[in-house]
Amino acid sequence: MFAQKKILLEVKMPKEVLKPLRAMEQVFTALWGNVYDPPAGDRWETWIDGKTLDSLQLEMVSLNGESHLFVRCLEGRRNAVEATIYSQYPDAEISLVEDYTKHVPRDIPNKDWDMWGTDYIMMKSDVYPIKTYARFFEEKPEGKEEKRIDPLSTLLEGMSKLGPGEQLWVQIATTPIVSSLKEEEGARDFIKEGRAIADKIARRPEKGTAGSIWLEAAEEVASGKVPGEEKTEESIIPPEMKLTPGEREILSGIEEKIAQRCFICYIRFIYLAKRDVYFGGAKGIPFGFFNQFATENLNALRPWPKTLTKIKKSVIFFPLNLIRERRVFIRKRRLFFRYINRFAPMYPKPSAEGAFILDSEELATLFHFPGRAVSAAPFVSRVETKKGEAPAGLPMEE
Repeated sequence: MFAQKKILLEVKMPKEVLKPLRAMEQVFTALWGNVYDPPAGDRWETWIDGKTLDSLQLEMVSLNGESHLFVRCLEGRRNAVEATIYSQYPDAEISLVEDYTKHVPRDIPNKDWDMWGTDYIMMKSDVYPIKTYARFFEEKPEGKEEKRIDPLSTLLEGMSKLGPGEQLWVQIATTPIVSSLKEEEGARDFIKEGRAIADKIARRPEKGTAGSIWLEAAEEVASGKVPGEEKTEESIIPPEMKLTPGEREILSGIEEKIAQRCFICYIRFIYLAKRDVYFGGAKGIPFGFFNQFATENLNALRPWPKTLTKIKKSVIFFPLNLIRERRVFIRKRRLFFRYINRFAPMYPKPSAEGAFILDSEELATLFHFPGRAVSAAPFVSRVETKKGEAPAGLPMEE
């Protein structure tokens, strides 16, 4: 089989991050090129070597109230990943660390630990974008940090309130894709889907119909118009000019998304704690975080009922209520197993159900490196000293 050893890198940022957030978008665009390496197309590489599309896991974690940012990647991609982050954040500190999931029992939930969690899915077709950083931030010139509210501060502040014995894990798995990939490689022609939806919103005529002499003649006969009659002002105005502001926003969002580098993603979170300190209300921290990116006219992330570790009582088929607790227990075990192994939501099924497409701008909104001016959470892991070059004229040993 194709060797694919994974490693976990922790990223610590300085107290002040003076880069505008679009720098993180550039990081994801560059990571797309660094990580994208599909099978060559021959069956040997796919079926014998077992090569698949490489992926990255972006993880925001609170361990007993201390927040950490991790990137999990293939060992062979480490240099490329580090170089990409350093190119935009030269003061960052990136180090190889042990997997934090190994520090808890592997059979959660059990008599000592309990958990709560879910995977996320899109409310609409994933060609519709979620709310991105452009609507949260007021961009400043480089060297001045964004002063408006950072949505990530909601999550980090909430994470800092957790106490000993409590942990909150948020995982965003990303796999670079192109629209031309084959279906068995986990992709589809999302660009074609997006254009079809955009054309429908813009009321653009279907290809092959505009300018047809026979079609125009048929319309004139049906409407009783005299051939050559001057067209009204209403018929001259192109359909795009008749859109409402809301329709223009949707159209612009879709067209911008399908024009960028995209990733197949799945998102999940887990709150786990020892039973004596377990607090069910902690699940509201990630719920509030992801709810910030929702808009009624575009898209939203919502918990997926299939993996949500809560099952409502059945009113129609009462006997199901007798095994409801057992079903919840199994869901928790499955979600925990898939998280610590970084498996897709439907594993071991090969189905892509539960995965969706995000572009580099959306990922930069969900996962980025905030400065202290944006997120003043006292327990966010940061670089305490700034690196610098040796002073000029320092005597050197020969």
